[in-house]
Amino acid sequence: MSRDDDEILAVAREGFLDEAGDMLRQFEQALLVMEENPQDSENLNAAFRAAHTIKGTAGLFGFEAVVAFTHEAETLLEHLRSGTLAVDEHVTQLLLRSRDQMEALLDEVRTGARDAAVADVSRTLGAELRAAAQAAGGQPAPQELVDDTPAADADADADAGVAGAWQLSLRFGPDALRNGLDPLAFLRYLESLGRVAGIRLLTEQVPPLAALDPESCHVGVELRFDSAASRQEIEQVFEFCADDCDIAILEPQADPAQRLALLERRAAQDAAVRDRLSQTWQAFGFDLSPPASQAPEVPPAAAPAVAVAAAPVTASAPAPATTPTAAAAAAATTAARRPGDDTRFIRVRADKLDHLIDLIGELVIASSGAQLVAQQEASPAFMEAALRIEGLVEEARDGALGLRMVPVGDTFSRFQRVVRDLGKQLGKDVELVITGGDTELDKSMVEIIADPLMHLVRNSMDHGLETPEGRQAAGKPAVGKLRLNAYHEAGAIVIEVGDDGRGLNRERILAKAIERGLVPAHADLADEDIDQLIFLPGFSTAEQVTNVSGRGVGMDVVKRNIESLRGQIRVYSRPGKGATMQIRLPLTLAMIDGFLTQVGGVCYVLPLEIVSECIDVPEACTRDTQRVSGCFDLRGEVLPWLDVAAFYRHAPAPLAPNARRSLVIVRDGMKRVGLIVDRLMGEHQTVLKPLSPIFRHLRAIAGSTILGSGEVALVLDVPALVSSAVVHTTRSFTHPTHQAVSSSGLQPVLSGDAR
Repeated sequence: MSRDDDEILAVAREGFLDEAGDMLRQFEQALLVMEENPQDSENLNAAFRAAHTIKGTAGLFGFEAVVAFTHEAETLLEHLRSGTLAVDEHVTQLLLRSRDQMEALLDEVRTGARDAAVADVSRTLGAELRAAAQAAGGQPAPQELVDDTPAADADADADAGVAGAWQLSLRFGPDALRNGLDPLAFLRYLESLGRVAGIRLLTEQVPPLAALDPESCHVGVELRFDSAASRQEIEQVFEFCADDCDIAILEPQADPAQRLALLERRAAQDAAVRDRLSQTWQAFGFDLSPPASQAPEVPPAAAPAVAVAAAPVTASAPAPATTPTAAAAAAATTAARRPGDDTRFIRVRADKLDHLIDLIGELVIASSGAQLVAQQEASPAFMEAALRIEGLVEEARDGALGLRMVPVGDTFSRFQRVVRDLGKQLGKDVELVITGGDTELDKSMVEIIADPLMHLVRNSMDHGLETPEGRQAAGKPAVGKLRLNAYHEAGAIVIEVGDDGRGLNRERILAKAIERGLVPAHADLADEDIDQLIFLPGFSTAEQVTNVSGRGVGMDVVKRNIESLRGQIRVYSRPGKGATMQIRLPLTLAMIDGFLTQVGGVCYVLPLEIVSECIDVPEACTRDTQRVSGCFDLRGEVLPWLDVAAFYRHAPAPLAPNARRSLVIVRDGMKRVGLIVDRLMGEHQTVLKPLSPIFRHLRAIAGSTILGSGEVALVLDVPALVSSAVVHTTRSFTHPTHQAVSSSGLQPVLSGDAR
């Protein structure tokens, strides 16, 4: 193949792997629901459909190991669908292990490496699947899938098929090639079920060269296929092209009358076509001469004379070793289309999307520069044009960022398997409750947040939820509840992992921290500070180390990963009632609407959504010019303030005549803090840029951005600033004002400064 074909094939393979990953998630989800409700035929069909899609698409690529193993799992599923095998824990566990093995085989496809251990598992687990199927009474051929009801009972003889010569008549539609189908790939796959004993390519529909559209398909094929396969197995080969191909299949026992009926259909009153088809079929050995007497009735086992490949069914043999062409690979990526779907999707490589976001970011910076020049030129026409461009750039920015937003529910659903398996391992009955799954988050953040969520879920299962006996002794239901919730709040996304277990044992946490020297022996810490101790490196209250927890690693990694996303994590716990871990993250890491300020000649950007209001600096904040922070009264509410210039040790900047410093009130969750700045410069579309490693030691700096003038502005990490403001405030005040701050919910937070 050419280099272009290789590239197309590589892209199509990635599309197949992405699609297979989606199918695996559907497969697992359906099995978990099926375990809870064995009578739910819809989920059983969904699991069968997912396995079938993986096997069929893998067959087009020639991934034989995937096809062969998936077929074993599919056979067991067919026993469940036919009712010859009941759903129980053993069967469900076998199928879930099969799902993991399919993923391992797909990983081999992705990396191109072969692992002997994976092959050994395929053999041993495949043998277990076959044994379970044989125990149910043989291995039936997979039957046609029906979406709404279980597969209908069919005559065993009709499904079994008869060894002999099948007649296949194929007419590919004009849009087959445009839709990424390769007729040759399907014929190669067909050979995995038998032998193509005769083939003729029909060219009657090919137009003259001058009128030929190279993207249109004019292919017709007549086949004699010698095989003992069943009708369903042959139909499976062509399932992905059912929408773009007219397929007629006549069984070996079809009588001449049926063949003549098909001839009438194909000839369409064209005598020349009739003659050519008749000669071809007779050369294949098919009898077109009905006996003089009345033709016998069609045996009951025979299928209809002409059958068009119907809804997705499944093949039962490995795919051919031959690798399909690039067009066949493209067929695999488009094969997931379902008849009647109005919404169309297209897969885009992540690096191309990232490049688009980068270009939009540069466009935002260029637009800011154009506005600055327009202001300097004092040209109304120029300013109007710059503002119009700014509006369009803002729409393009929002649209581009929307492309990267995905529902967080896809990540949540992965934990159903974790909760099931870990619950059985720990001997706990746990119900997973998912809400807010449609809340969207940047895809890059979803990939990073999955690991911290895994730690939190496992921690709640192991430390938070009690055993059924312990819950009943405490007057609770035997089944514990683990909640995953997500929602938007103030321009951020909040993700909560909560349980109705025993809650945090603060006395034990504090005692363990003192024992390990993490806090002084006579430390007097607030409840919130004690809760934060669980995030310290090496901290654990587990009595013994297990394969679930107890090594003191995990929670500190959770906090570091979340903070790397400019997020924060808080703990809310009620003894005996449960605990909730709340993660607050920005919606995106690429671009934000910012509020531009200036302090000591340096520009700082605050996320616009967290800015509540701006006021003149109160007199209480200016009494002592050496102070970094303190408290002030805002309409009866006592809030802490932080002087950004003093915090970053800026030299006092001379103010213009009649200029006044300002206090920007920002909110961080339930907390509010005032930040003193020298100058307010208004809203600013901010493209976030990472800091160079040599500047990453700076406190409370989330990144940088480039202004329209070309200057660099720093993006403030508001949660870190709020923590610093509270810490400085609690250090500075020991009189009743401190008590007022504590009552407002602003407790000192353990940070580098606090320690």
